Amino acid sequence: MPSRHDDSVPGFYVPGQYRPDQSYGFLMKRVLASVLAQADERLARYDLTHAQWLPLFKLSVRECDTAVSLARELSLDAGAMTRALDRLEAKGLVRRERSEEDRRVVRVALTDEGRQVAKRVPPVMAEVLNNHLRGFSREEWEQLLALLGRLVANADAMRQEEDA
Repeated sequence: MPSRHDDSVPGFYVPGQYRPDQSYGFLMKRVLASVLAQADERLARYDLTHAQWLPLFKLSVRECDTAVSLARELSLDAGAMTRALDRLEAKGLVRRERSEEDRRVVRVALTDEGRQVAKRVPPVMAEVLNNHLRGFSREEWEQLLALLGRLVANADAMRQEEDA
């Protein structure tokens, strides 16, 4: 039985005719690089980088509470997550504690200062993202989100097939 992404694979990209300026991957990478650079520039006033803010955000909305779940959610390897948490802990924004039930599990929590900093950052990110959407209508923004959601769904389906 063909997979969802196999049954309607288009031929938009043709070997020998590939141009980076028409590659959605290349274009998304350029947009992401710009978003990250702008975010880092604006987050510097809080002594944060975008990479450091992401764990703070996930902790503040209670989507994650362990180093492992943060690494998984943010698509980081354990070493990168450890380094990010080390920096946040040194700044007094998070604290790590071993689980009482399972000593292998490291729980991560925001400190009071971490909660305050986490509240300041969403307006910065909204500004950065909105600046990148200049000239877009609400309908175009919604369409962009829907199209990117389809790309993510295709990527997830391919990954699941590879894991099977």
